Amino acid sequence: MTVAGRRVRADEWELVRDLRLDAVRDPLAPIAFLHSYEAEAAHPDEFWQDRAFNAASGDAAAQFVAEVDGEWIGTVTVIRWDAGDTDHHGRDVTAPRGDVVGVFVRPEHRGSGVVDALISAAAAWARSLGDESLTLDVHADNVRAQAAYRRVGFVETGARFSSSIGPELEMSRALFEADLRNADKVSS
Repeated sequence: MTVAGRRVRADEWELVRDLRLDAVRDPLAPIAFLHSYEAEAAHPDEFWQDRAFNAASGDAAAQFVAEVDGEWIGTVTVIRWDAGDTDHHGRDVTAPRGDVVGVFVRPEHRGSGVVDALISAAAAWARSLGDESLTLDVHADNVRAQAAYRRVGFVETGARFSSSIGPELEMSRALFEADLRNADKVSS
C-alpha cells in the first residue's frame, strides 16, 4: 500500500472534525492529546469550519491527512513559529520551526508507513517556508510514538517538561540536507 500525505481543504471540515474525535477517543489519547473527547465534541460546527480553513490555507499552520480509498487513515498538523515567538508551552523560539501536533493514525493502519508519509508532507511544507526544523513533544511513556518518530528522523533534544498530560520530552528533525547529514553522523 502506497500512502501519501496531502493538505486538507477548507470544505473538508466535517472530516477534520470526525478524525479528530476518533483520535481523542483512542485508548492512548490521555498520553497523546492535550484535549479530551468531551471538550472536542462540545465545539460547534463553526469551530471546525474555522479550524479546517486555517489548516488549509496560509503559512501559520497546516493539517495533512493520509487516505486510502477515500478514507482518512491518519493526520498531522504543523504549527509554525518564527524566531522570537513564544510557543504553545511558553518556550522561546530561537530559530524558525514547525511544531508537529495532533499526530494520529487509525489503529488498523499503524506500522504501515502512514506516519512516514504524513511527516514527509509536513516536512516538505515547512521546508518550503524556510523552517529549519520540525519539533514535537511526546509523552515520556508513549514509547511506541517515540519509536515511530525516531524512525522518521526525529532525535531527542534533551528538553523535558511537564504538561497537562504529564512528563513530556522534545524531539526535533532537521529539514535541510546539510543538517540531516550532520544529524546522521551524530546519531551513528
